[in-house]
Amino acid sequence: MTSTTNATGTLAARFQRVHEAMTGHVARGSMPGATYAVSHGRDVHAEAVGEQRLGGGGPMTRDTIFRIASMTKPMAAAVAMRLVEDGVLGLDAPVDRWLPELANRRVLKRIDGPLEDTVPAKRAITVRDVLTFRMGFGIVWGPPNALPIQRAAHELHLGAFGPPRVQEPPAPDEWMRRFSTLPLMHQPGEGWRYNTSAEVLGVLLARASGRPFDALMRERLFEPLGMKDTGFWVRADQVQRLATSYFANPETGALDLYDPAEGGDWTRPPAFCSAGAGLVSTLDDCLTFAQTMCGGGARGGVRLLSPASVEAMTTDQITAEQKAASASALDPAFWGRFGWGFGCAVVTHPLADGPFGAGWDGGLGTSLWWDAQAQSVGVLLTQRSAYPSMNPVYLDFWRAIQG
Repeated sequence: MTSTTNATGTLAARFQRVHEAMTGHVARGSMPGATYAVSHGRDVHAEAVGEQRLGGGGPMTRDTIFRIASMTKPMAAAVAMRLVEDGVLGLDAPVDRWLPELANRRVLKRIDGPLEDTVPAKRAITVRDVLTFRMGFGIVWGPPNALPIQRAAHELHLGAFGPPRVQEPPAPDEWMRRFSTLPLMHQPGEGWRYNTSAEVLGVLLARASGRPFDALMRERLFEPLGMKDTGFWVRADQVQRLATSYFANPETGALDLYDPAEGGDWTRPPAFCSAGAGLVSTLDDCLTFAQTMCGGGARGGVRLLSPASVEAMTTDQITAEQKAASASALDPAFWGRFGWGFGCAVVTHPLADGPFGAGWDGGLGTSLWWDAQAQSVGVLLTQRSAYPSMNPVYLDFWRAIQG
């Protein structure tokens, strides 16, 4: 199914390349199906191809629901900035007021050292630290559970995202209690580490607002923008639109089941609504969010954020020294191409074969980027999980747009 609005020649040519790339992947069995959109100003091309699951299960449609994983992060950051604008949060305020569990932190002397070999934190963790992933704790890339701090976090069931899912995190207060028993990996503000800050952010926003995190996201983001199919689980009347999720088997290359539609992990309310990777959404809901960011925080007469808040979100906040201290925290090539704002990455060096502007990807096969200066948006929703640099569908999508 294809939908085109006010098509222009340049955008139409780009979209034709995207169409050929995506239908090619469906034909070769790289994925059962996908939905995707490319927009420039008011010109929008959007399409759904393939099936909702291997072997059938109904055609992919524009309102098919996907697990958008880490694309949750910029949406949570947008709600955080709403609370900043309301005066509920201050960017440089210590989080201790709302998260007393994180007061008086201890910090590992060495990230590979024993958990008891620590020093006091030099300062408190701030809201800005949490939004920029500089709070001092996060994913350690490399062999799983190789370090004492990794093993301790795993044993506490603080969450594991990416195939296969092996942990179900506890409710927010218990999650925070368990997390507070661990030392930080580095001093607050001295480096960048992925993901855990986003989970802390969800608890922080709920406590600061006095609302459950899922209700806060609905009231301050989804409902104002009309994102009617975005949430932390699917209702019974939505299950037939939820695509089955797969991951590529590293040994065989075949698509193995990650999460089914009926009876899967996203068909019931979770104990912990993850600000790092918990949302499901649709193509049009994601497109709406990106277009709002492109519009400086406004779309269709609805203002979500001030232009200043959007600019702060999409400006690289990580210094050269912090990037150098974080070189092993992500793909070493990352900092040569991207920076990090509030809950999203920022392209710092234009890419001929990658995304543009600001945005982020989801490890379960999704991608969302926008360029406010060019008024361009790209959205890709698939069921094939993989880190973007190892996902041929992702790579071909962005090459087709930029080619």
